[in-house]
Amino acid sequence: MFNGKNILVTGGTGSFGKKFIEILTKTYTPNKLIVYSRDELKQFEMQQRFNQSFMRYFIGDVRDEARLKTAMYGVDYVVHAAALKQVPAAEYNPMECIKTNVNGAQNVINAAIACGVQKVIALSTDKAANPVNLYGATKLCSDKLFTAANNFVGNRPTRFSVVRYGNVVGSRGSVVPFFKKLVADGAKEIPITDERMTRFWLKLDDAVEFVLKGFQRMQGGETFVPKIPSMHIMDLAKALAPDLPTKIIGIRPGEKLHEVMCPSDIYYDILEFADHYVIMPSVRMQHSMKYVTNALGETGKPVPDGFEYNSGTNEHFLTVEELREMAK
Repeated sequence: MFNGKNILVTGGTGSFGKKFIEILTKTYTPNKLIVYSRDELKQFEMQQRFNQSFMRYFIGDVRDEARLKTAMYGVDYVVHAAALKQVPAAEYNPMECIKTNVNGAQNVINAAIACGVQKVIALSTDKAANPVNLYGATKLCSDKLFTAANNFVGNRPTRFSVVRYGNVVGSRGSVVPFFKKLVADGAKEIPITDERMTRFWLKLDDAVEFVLKGFQRMQGGETFVPKIPSMHIMDLAKALAPDLPTKIIGIRPGEKLHEVMCPSDIYYDILEFADHYVIMPSVRMQHSMKYVTNALGETGKPVPDGFEYNSGTNEHFLTVEELREMAK
């Protein structure tokens, strides 16, 4: 599907972008693979590793619609990974988060339609479901923009979908490198926000593979949610620092005890497939799409009344040993 195609990744120098490019270049032979981001140093560092003839590096911000249109000219597929993601930073700088995560999302949509891009997948987060912090609220807005964009493409080819997943092991700013640094620096204890806390948990490779599969499955308007395990924060502390005591420091502003990826409030818009869920768009004007069967021919079914996909009630929890192995 990706051989001979032109593919652009916004926020391409981030954790996801680098892994996406690594996996794509090992598996496919694209015509062009474009990294679009605003950090010249990170791009320079990436060029030392990914310097194939099809690689392109565009300096640009998703806040700049004109630059996005220049970068997307002739592009077939777009992965929108650029976002301001740090919850405390978003709470302190709300308008900056809105400019990137909401206005930037609309700019990506406008540029993709103007340039005739075939398919766009925007990355979301579990924090976008019933959000309690600004970051989650902006990503919910972004999700709604992308799913609704399918209603306005007319006879143009562009289709938009969303992929929503939970915490990624070892991504920048996540708890695993934080705990590891504390251990390496000789900390006497491990800070825990709340001993009851749970999170959805997946490896970066699995996140990329799910997005790649999403391009094959998508028809336009879906929010794809993978079936992934959960973890208890206390088990993670045992896995990474088994000899250190823990100290409860309290939940930070904008945090939840448990995360939700499919809220019960919209159970009637959720379909269950073998390895994932699909949240159908709330307004389905665009070509009367039938989402029960996806573009790969996989068939889903409605979930039970009141269904919720919650990290605290998930059927699959990782053991301490599994967490230790994943954290490597």
